[in-house]
Amino acid sequence: MDWFFQLEPWQQALCATLFTYGMTAAGSALVFFFKEIKQRVLNIMMGFAAGVMIAASFWSLLDPAIEQATENGDIAWLVVAVGFAGLFLWLADHLLPHVHFGPNEQPEGIPTNLKRTVLLVFSITLHNIPEGLAVGVAFGAATQGDAKSAILASLAVAIGIGIQNFPEGAVVSIPIRQEGLSRTKAFLYGQASGLVEPIAGVFGALLVSSMVSILPYALAFAAGAMIYVVVEELIPEARQMGDMSHTHDAVLGTMLGFIVMMILDVALG
Repeated sequence: MDWFFQLEPWQQALCATLFTYGMTAAGSALVFFFKEIKQRVLNIMMGFAAGVMIAASFWSLLDPAIEQATENGDIAWLVVAVGFAGLFLWLADHLLPHVHFGPNEQPEGIPTNLKRTVLLVFSITLHNIPEGLAVGVAFGAATQGDAKSAILASLAVAIGIGIQNFPEGAVVSIPIRQEGLSRTKAFLYGQASGLVEPIAGVFGALLVSSMVSILPYALAFAAGAMIYVVVEELIPEARQMGDMSHTHDAVLGTMLGFIVMMILDVALG
């Protein structure tokens, strides 16, 4: 494990996000074994992903952002608020063509003639951009202070996101299979949604490593982007799909995901 601590931050971020991508691909491979996901299981999966992202947003991103801004002598609450309220995801959500899961969902973003399956992949890709950024920014921030403990905390972020990427991969590939594509194509589409994470991870690590002054803003931005995804897509989709008896499953999944990520972050960080 010592070799990992000797890598540059961007290299650590690359290794970590390749792991998170691998978990997406592994989850997508479930399409070879299952043709459908029970609605209750799907709601729990989406709720779990939401819980992980909520916990990671605070313990791994917002809290360090506040500490860093304070150490820099800045007005911590103002710095974090500015970073958290970044409009990138809002703009991407309104511009990038995509469609949410559900038989009656209509395409969003710029009008396009792309197939529904491609739009489904674009929807999950939007989720994965802030996840990759969160991992990359966390490793870039590890150059400040106690590097070893900061790297362990960054690993906790990667592990937590990797865990929630496994069911997320299945949530992509299996519904695409239900759209009529072959298992192989459904798998390829599913794993492709995670390819953006290593790119976003390396970008985030390089950015904050070269421009330390923007570190608290970058941490808060990654947190805001993750919370945006949770509130805009994950929780609403989990609660709207199926009958009302299944909405409690989404809440259960969210609580479970939050607890798992909190334990990882506190134990390793």
